[in-house]
Amino acid sequence: MKVRRARRPVTRRRGGTNGQRVLKAEAALVGGVALALLCWEIPSLRREMRIWRMAGGFRAGHRYP
Repeated sequence: MKVRRARRPVTRRRGGTNGQRVLKAEAALVGGVALALLCWEIPSLRREMRIWRMAGGFRAGHRYP
């Protein structure tokens, strides 16, 4: 004869923060910071690309150290 344990009903708290919600919040935060940093750096990246093209780009070879 098998002895079965009594099962308690599983109760879930809907208002609590579970792991998935925390991970989604962290991913959204990191993505927002990365996007803000990219937007902050776009003008300087454009300026660097312009300088690089004026110096010759890939065609310059080793003319400029």
